[in-house]
Amino acid sequence: MIDNICMFLTNRIRKEMPEIDDERAEVINYGLQNIIGEIPKIFILLGISFLLGIFKETLITFLVLIPYRGASGGFHLKTHLGCIVTTCLIYCGVAVVSKYLIMGNIVKYIMIAITWIFGMIMIKLYAPADTENVPILAKKDRRKKQIASYIWLSIGLIAAVFVSNNVISNILILGNLVQTFTITKLAYRLTNNKYGYEVYGETSLQNS
Repeated sequence: MIDNICMFLTNRIRKEMPEIDDERAEVINYGLQNIIGEIPKIFILLGISFLLGIFKETLITFLVLIPYRGASGGFHLKTHLGCIVTTCLIYCGVAVVSKYLIMGNIVKYIMIAITWIFGMIMIKLYAPADTENVPILAKKDRRKKQIASYIWLSIGLIAAVFVSNNVISNILILGNLVQTFTITKLAYRLTNNKYGYEVYGETSLQNS
């Protein structure tokens, strides 16, 4: 159903804009699938979290990670079902662990430091982690997203230092750690993804 809707919209766009070639149309179609596919995925995620009794924690996890994920990117599953399952496992998993995990201050600060150092290195190496279907080829755009990734990761972890609520603090630490993992080379290999530059080559990166 989602594929048919996206294909219909893509064809309508191409009809209005004849200059769009097949390659660009594929990018548009993939982008539409991500946008439209997000809507049922969010409802399913929140519905499952409600049944599990972690609705509030899952919603907080989802909201606090939006800026960092939007900037840093990450792998995408090939099917809608796989995407829904993985999304629920990530967000509900972080919520469940955060709800019941109790860390002393020393352990908490060590975890924040480890997450920040790991994140800075991974962002330098891989962010923004694009995909072969939606590559980010403009160097200017890549630089902006990389800087934003540094900022949002740091903001989240600094907030974790000062937030007194144990659950929210855990969400900020574990959520940012998991999101950072989704941009790594290992995560891409496990999910059979490729970075945009791996498909189009380093020379395809544009200066503008």
